[in-house]
Amino acid sequence: MISNRDEITLMVPLSDQEAWDLAQFLKRVGYAEFRSNAVDDDEAYRMQAAAEKIRGNLASIGYSPR
Repeated sequence: MISNRDEITLMVPLSDQEAWDLAQFLKRVGYAEFRSNAVDDDEAYRMQAAAEKIRGNLASIGYSPR
């Protein structure tokens, strides 16, 4: 993990199946799931934005389920 004051970079080893399954989950999860696990709307939106970054990175390396 690389970090600075404002940002961290994660390197997470995943199997092909794990990457695919995570991509599927991130495709299907919606605001309601984030909100039900957050303390308020702002946290839910931040959680959703972070998940979208991961989804986008998975898609950029070929894990983009339809």
